[in-house]
Amino acid sequence: MSSAAPPAPARHQSWVAYRGLARAALRSLVAYQGAFLFGLLASVFSALAMLYLWRAVLASSPAAHGFDWPHMRAYLLAAFVAGSLASSWVDYRLAFRIQRGDVGLDLVRPVDYQRARFAEAVGFGAYELGTGLVVAGVAALAFGGVPAPPLGSLPLLLLSALLVLPLRFGLVYASAMAVFWTQNYVGVQAGRLALVSLFSGALVPLAFLPDWLRLLAAVLPFAGMASTPALLFSGQLQGAEAGAAVAVQAAWTVGLWYGTRGLWRAASRQLTVHGG
Repeated sequence: MSSAAPPAPARHQSWVAYRGLARAALRSLVAYQGAFLFGLLASVFSALAMLYLWRAVLASSPAAHGFDWPHMRAYLLAAFVAGSLASSWVDYRLAFRIQRGDVGLDLVRPVDYQRARFAEAVGFGAYELGTGLVVAGVAALAFGGVPAPPLGSLPLLLLSALLVLPLRFGLVYASAMAVFWTQNYVGVQAGRLALVSLFSGALVPLAFLPDWLRLLAAVLPFAGMASTPALLFSGQLQGAEAGAAVAVQAAWTVGLWYGTRGLWRAASRQLTVHGG
């Protein structure tokens, strides 16, 4: 499938098509939200467990690695909201589309496959973000509120927040491509989730890791999926260090986007269509 830029009228038609895909994805999630909400419930229990755990830890050590309890609350809730994007709903949909062979029909549609899937992720993301913010807001009220992010960090926080969805999508999309070779997604997904849990800082802030592991995590794509926006929101990341972290996040977002385009070209050659 060519990635060359289409002429202006075709670009407008493509934009209308992608917007329609995003709208259809959002409507499908609203219509069949039971499975999504059960999945969200597991994340909510996990977030509550982390809040109770860290409250107990910081009760005996009020400021560990620069985190006191109010700022840890802010960090964990921001990481929860970031983690709610490109959820397992998007994850399985991408993989099952390939596993069931629906991707064969996608190839004859006059839209770019990757952009179409991202448009759907944006549609799902609107609902995922809304539910994530509601849950985080209720949890913040129940646990005594969170401090406001520093005003000086707001531009970088906004940029980092905008990068979370395309970055998470890029990683999920890349792992879904593995189904072309493995024919199964369970092991691939389990491996990716283990890496994300350790290196994204969603469970344990990266400051608590050994120095060598923290430095490694800082240059991997996973930190931008939770740690970077959560640290900016909680005021634990400022100045040049904040700019460098967001630059790494942006570089991985762009790199994964174009890297997975090459991966798609290689993966789609594994597809065999019988008949027709």
